[in-house]
Amino acid sequence: MNKNNICHDCGKEIVVNENEEIVNGQLLKYILAGGEEKFIFKCNECFEKDKSLKNFQETEVYSRVVGYLRPVQQWNEGKQHEFHNRKEFKVKNSLAKLEKNKK
Repeated sequence: MNKNNICHDCGKEIVVNENEEIVNGQLLKYILAGGEEKFIFKCNECFEKDKSLKNFQETEVYSRVVGYLRPVQQWNEGKQHEFHNRKEFKVKNSLAKLEKNKK
């Protein structure tokens, strides 16, 4: 095992001794959708707080570009930059203002 293992949650170093025994943590095994196995370390303190693992898999984000829904990761560099610069607007507040103006 790699000697530079870290806790997934807090980043604390997980110690593995010369017999490949984990001294201060847990090794969690997850099976991904394609059958691939993923191993994640959690220190004992984090494992006691929450035995489950969150955010261990990269999320694929879809958005609309030029009329098509596509994964953002597949966009060209310029469109990805535009996506990260987008601003969100709250439509509810805008509709309330329109209703007031109609009266």
